[in-house]
Amino acid sequence: MRHVFVETIRVYSYSAPAHHKELEAVDLLNRARSGDVRMHLPAICLTEARRPIAVKCQPRREADAIRRFRSRARAEQVISPEQERLVREVLVRFEQQVREELSGLDTTLASLRDVGGLELFPLNEKMLLRAVELAALDLPLQPFDQAILAAVLVRAEELRDAGETDLCFCQNDADLQPWDKRGGPKQPLTKLYDAASLWVYQDFEMKTPERPDRWGSVK
Repeated sequence: MRHVFVETIRVYSYSAPAHHKELEAVDLLNRARSGDVRMHLPAICLTEARRPIAVKCQPRREADAIRRFRSRARAEQVISPEQERLVREVLVRFEQQVREELSGLDTTLASLRDVGGLELFPLNEKMLLRAVELAALDLPLQPFDQAILAAVLVRAEELRDAGETDLCFCQNDADLQPWDKRGGPKQPLTKLYDAASLWVYQDFEMKTPERPDRWGSVK
């Protein structure tokens, strides 16, 4: 069984309104539902994801940009009156749809608690102690990210010690990725992930970077 760790960005990518949703995140959750993978998510990520979604996914920014284009295009006669009418109707529907999705955000987030194949795990004492240890390493991470990293590492180690060998972490937050802008190993993150037998992907499809054969089985 493949065990896939995710954190706040995946919650955002799945729970955001349609124009900010990533289909790869939805597909990964569906794979968990079907039993193809087992997902692991620190429970505190549900709380952290709510505010960014509520603030960044408001429809006004995108809608106003299109309205400005519509006004200019109408003045320059780039679009016909019929095209302008259609654009106006689409904008109204767009804003209505996004507001409806945002109004149901709490329900969407709560529904993740009942998804088969997705394990929400709370921070325990061992994870909190690991977070303190990580702080001493002077990692370029915010305290919340340190706590998430500690939780993922400890839970991965528990699974490894129980005999699981297929462990990975989907992570597109550059701060938590174990490579630099040139693709070289970024320490001490690389050593921390290696010690936990945890392979890090930068996408939800788990294709990049390619994992070596038998990763984890020789640890």
